[in-house]
Amino acid sequence: MIQPVKTEPQYRRLTGVVVSDKMPQTRVVRVEIVKIHPKYKKRFVVSKRFAVDDAKNISKLGDKVVIEACAPRSRTKRFRILNKV
Repeated sequence: MIQPVKTEPQYRRLTGVVVSDKMPQTRVVRVEIVKIHPKYKKRFVVSKRFAVDDAKNISKLGDKVVIEACAPRSRTKRFRILNKV
C-alpha cells in the first residue's frame, strides 16, 4: 500500500510593500492587485492594507515582503511575514 506524502498546507500568499513600521512586532503592508473592468476591459489598480505580524522585526519601511495568511494573532493581525523579496 502506498503511503500518502504529507505536505504543509498552502495558505494565501501575497506580495506587498511595508508602509508603516511604527508598532512593535507589527507592520502595515500595502498589497496592490491589478484588476480588469468587466465591461470596458480597462486595467486598474486596487490596493489593500494588512496588519502583519513581524515577531523578529526583520522588515523596515519600504521593504518588499511576502506575507502569508495564518491563525489570528490579535484583533487585526491575520497575516505573518514569510521573507523579504
